[in-house]
Amino acid sequence: MIHRAIFGSLERFLGILIEHFGGAFPVWLAPTQVTIVPIADRHNDYAFEVAETLMDSNIRVSVDDRGERMNAKIRLAQMQKIPYVLVLGDRELDAKTASVRQLGGEDLGVLGLQKIVKLISNSSD
Repeated sequence: MIHRAIFGSLERFLGILIEHFGGAFPVWLAPTQVTIVPIADRHNDYAFEVAETLMDSNIRVSVDDRGERMNAKIRLAQMQKIPYVLVLGDRELDAKTASVRQLGGEDLGVLGLQKIVKLISNSSD
């Protein structure tokens, strides 16, 4: 008799992946690759514009538009082990850029949207 347990082996494989990466998946495997954190409610429209631009480039993105403080939003993204966090404030809105932070707390500085798309796409390869 041949025994097949496709779902069992898939579950074991996913368990091994989660254990191996400690939940911090590489960019290409992460369910959410980027979280956008607007500093204030007035930045929400720009945050959704940025999200649309990233989604057009097949980047999995979420916008944290809750009424929480910015630090709480960034902390949540770090706890969820999201590879990139984009912080948007008045300066970023005026210049049509975003402040980029990588998982682990590394600040990559302020980048234009096309550079961000290129950075994340190259990280996904």
